[in-house]
Amino acid sequence: MTDGPALPPVVVLVRPQMPENIGACARAMRNFGLTELRLVKPRERWPNEKAVAMAANAVGVLDDARLFETLEEAVADLDRVYATTARERHIVKPVLTPRGAAQDARDVARRAGYLFGPERTGLEADEIMGAQAIVEIPTDPGYASLNLAQAVLICAYEWRLAGETRRDQALQTGEFGPATQGELVRLYEHLEEELQAGGFFRTEAQKPTMVQNLRAIFARAGLTEQEVRTLRGAIKSLTTRRKLPRNRDAG
Repeated sequence: MTDGPALPPVVVLVRPQMPENIGACARAMRNFGLTELRLVKPRERWPNEKAVAMAANAVGVLDDARLFETLEEAVADLDRVYATTARERHIVKPVLTPRGAAQDARDVARRAGYLFGPERTGLEADEIMGAQAIVEIPTDPGYASLNLAQAVLICAYEWRLAGETRRDQALQTGEFGPATQGELVRLYEHLEEELQAGGFFRTEAQKPTMVQNLRAIFARAGLTEQEVRTLRGAIKSLTTRRKLPRNRDAG
């Protein structure tokens, strides 16, 4: 379990299309005590008066919203990320209900984030890849479509409800906290660079799928800061010997 109470999670809207939906999301967040909104490449210009009109008394959430060009930048300081999606994926990850995700975040994260994709298409596979788990809202299979703000509201509500009751079991991380997404990305890039140099990626066509699978393994593991440092040290140790010049016999 992390030291002290978990901070409220961040809501990350990836490529949101309609400013009215952003405003409605801000209102849903504020209803349940979430105040930090991050936007990754919204389709419409930002700030936007349509979002303000829809937000009602939650305009402060919009005023403080942060804009990012990439998802990696938006989640770099978070140590646990949940990707909301109703679409089947080939990446192997834990699938949680909003209630399960809220309990998990309170138990093992210092700062968590919920990812929500564009209204029409949802999150792409590579955007889900770095998340620690998938969140699926158990809707009626015959009509699974949810408005973006509805999905945000359900996750925010479950987060607040989870503050009233805690699970009996929690991950013990000792003196080291969970690795942030930024630390994980640096681990991925370090490993992928060395695998490329070692000829692991047999063809460029295969590389994206292999990279996705590797990142999914580590994202699912729930690594701590110390474990990331240990892995990077192991990678360096294994590859340094390969890079040393071979001894040549004299004569």
